[in-house]
Amino acid sequence: MVRNDINILILSAGRRVELVNCFKAARDRLKIEGVIIAADASTLAPALYFADQRETVPYISQNDSYVNSIIRICNKYGVDLIVPTIDTELILLAERKEEIESGTGARVLISSPDVIAVCRDKTNTQRWLEEHDFLVPRMISDEDIEGGRAIYPLFIKPLDGSSSINAYRVESRDELDTYRNLIGRGRYIVQEFMEGTEYTVDCFLDMEGNIITIVPRIRIATRSGEIAKGRIVRDEGIIRDVERLLTELHPIGHITIQCMRTDRGIEYIEINPRFGGGAPMSIAAGADSCENLYRILRGERLVRNEKFRDNITFLRFDASIMLNEENEPEGL
Repeated sequence: MVRNDINILILSAGRRVELVNCFKAARDRLKIEGVIIAADASTLAPALYFADQRETVPYISQNDSYVNSIIRICNKYGVDLIVPTIDTELILLAERKEEIESGTGARVLISSPDVIAVCRDKTNTQRWLEEHDFLVPRMISDEDIEGGRAIYPLFIKPLDGSSSINAYRVESRDELDTYRNLIGRGRYIVQEFMEGTEYTVDCFLDMEGNIITIVPRIRIATRSGEIAKGRIVRDEGIIRDVERLLTELHPIGHITIQCMRTDRGIEYIEINPRFGGGAPMSIAAGADSCENLYRILRGERLVRNEKFRDNITFLRFDASIMLNEENEPEGL
């Protein structure tokens, strides 16, 4: 019997209004009964007010309280699927997945702890990619820097960073020392600076790790580390190379991969095992990860889907909502 009442919890909802709306659209299109619950530590997170239900949770750093709040919300609403959206919650959810699932009956959309460990630490990502024969910019050691063997420009970023926070192009040793001190000694990775065309690749794999969709898009413009303008492109070379990466890594769910076409070939920047901010672009192009998740929860078995629209461009922009005197939204 096909299930028709599915409830989904989106964690760290923040500004992910597009993603909330994508889940709602997929639910309505499939004629599924159920609610979208958005949770965040801030009552002023905009996405909360576009969900069917909203909940406030502790900060992720309060590990036990955060997990307990997830369990409470899941049991309150009969949640079927928990969807993480930011990097800082991934390790915690991967480590506590069994506890959460056994305490709620919900499924956590999270890859294995081994996969998360590879993706969340940039040094681990670099080493994994090198060991599996993928191209990456060369990592520059402190010995190279101190010995004067580093050739500028370079690129520095935190080991566990996201959204391009504290990620910098470095033109000189003086700049490098400034940024190393800013990030914190031992908490950064320094690489060769890459030049080329930058891509984000949205991928979806089912709960067994079978590849369902791979959609590359060119990053035309970014703001605060998140794509602001992008174009979907059917680059078969990138699709096949990313397919090999996913087969070797074996994640599940929606995966966001950043890479660049350079003179050397396809070089990888990072792997984010979650929905990226620009995921709604690929969803709108026909690779609908939200619909895929609903279908999986209904018990359907998915097959590979390469039918997405090519050469379409997306321009993202800000919008605002008004909360009235009772902190309830008006005009939605």
